[in-house]
Amino acid sequence: MDVVLSPASDTPFYAQIAEQIAAQIVRGELAAGAPLPPIRTVARDLGVSVITVKKAWDELERAGLIDAIVGKGSFVAAHRSDQLTDKREAMALQRLSKDLVYYRGLGFTRDEFLALARQVYPDAS
Repeated sequence: MDVVLSPASDTPFYAQIAEQIAAQIVRGELAAGAPLPPIRTVARDLGVSVITVKKAWDELERAGLIDAIVGKGSFVAAHRSDQLTDKREAMALQRLSKDLVYYRGLGFTRDEFLALARQVYPDAS
């Protein structure tokens, strides 16, 4: 499990942690049943409070990506590959919807936005 926090980001640390772990889960880098490190260990390693990590774990549990078992720890939840694909798409759509508010506020049309997106995300083929 790799997490890198950016103090310069507008995204709170708990959300950065949750987003990065969620991405690792939906990409299949963290397999179903894999244990997550204890909250206190993650907090110490990242230099954040236990409350921050607990909030990230709560977000992941609400999203159905991890299961917390009292006295045993937290584990990556079991999902079929199609469920992970659906979750991955839902996560992307949620973020894109938020970001589009910004671009619409700047007055970009759909075609202008797509042209911008192509500049930073060129077609690989």
